[in-house]
Amino acid sequence: MDEFAAFIFDPAHIIMALGAVGMFLGVFAIAAPFMQKDQLSPRLKAVAERREELRSNMQAKKSRAQRPGRKETLNVVNKVLGRLNLKNQIDDRDLRMRLAQAGWRGQGPATIFVAARLVMPIAMAIVAAVLFFGLNLFKLSFAMQCAAVFGGLGLGYYLPNVVVKNAATKRQEEMTLNFPDSLDLLLICIEAGLSLEAALTRVVRETGENAPQLAEEMGLLTAELGFLGDRRQALNNFAERMGTQEAKGLVTSLIQSETYGTPLTVALRVLSDENRASRMSRAEQKAGSLPAMLTGPMIVFFLPVVFIVLLGPAVIQIVNS
Repeated sequence: MDEFAAFIFDPAHIIMALGAVGMFLGVFAIAAPFMQKDQLSPRLKAVAERREELRSNMQAKKSRAQRPGRKETLNVVNKVLGRLNLKNQIDDRDLRMRLAQAGWRGQGPATIFVAARLVMPIAMAIVAAVLFFGLNLFKLSFAMQCAAVFGGLGLGYYLPNVVVKNAATKRQEEMTLNFPDSLDLLLICIEAGLSLEAALTRVVRETGENAPQLAEEMGLLTAELGFLGDRRQALNNFAERMGTQEAKGLVTSLIQSETYGTPLTVALRVLSDENRASRMSRAEQKAGSLPAMLTGPMIVFFLPVVFIVLLGPAVIQIVNS
């Protein structure tokens, strides 16, 4: 027993044991990276496969949404507009921006708009000529018939603009209604420590079902912030696509925050309070105008029924007597 203890506690043996342990740990430290399983490559591969799957699904959905022959029709229309020297109108930035405000992007809507503005005046003039000259509707004089044909010509020219303007106004109203909620969520994400791009991505993911138009615009803003070299240009593009005062106020706050280093959360909180107050003011204005709007329907539909109920029996008695 004493010999065993002396063997264990011998300084030479202890130094040899510690050296062996150190050598083993050194070899293990060198070999450990080569023994570990690569976990990043399967994740990257899964992400790439998922991205490819989503891209193929989007392309399939887009191809199903397009009507048969749409591409061929657009090609024919482009050729006709090219021969008429109207291709520059399709590439007009103001036209593209007005169509983008209505939710129509790409060359297809611009081509259809220019073609409609070319064809609609002729079609409306022909319809007016058939109605007033061919069928002699309302039996107007020759001067009034000519005026009606020219009126149809002007109506056909301005009708596409009216359609685009109405679609843009309706879309802007829907986005303005949902803008304060999205701004509150953006403020919460930024206060939680997320960057602007990450916060916008989270807002897009959370508001995609309730506010698809606004989520689409914020998604485009996130993409442009990531790919454009000038962040201010991306923000200005977002404000132009939205076309609302709320979006312009948000863009101004973001630009000032990045330029002067002011706290973004303070500016967003003030902007959120202003947007909520503005939305409440619009709701109160609509509620205040409701009695005046109900006056006409009440006169047309309600008062005749009251008169019939009140005076009906007396009229029946007078007729019977």
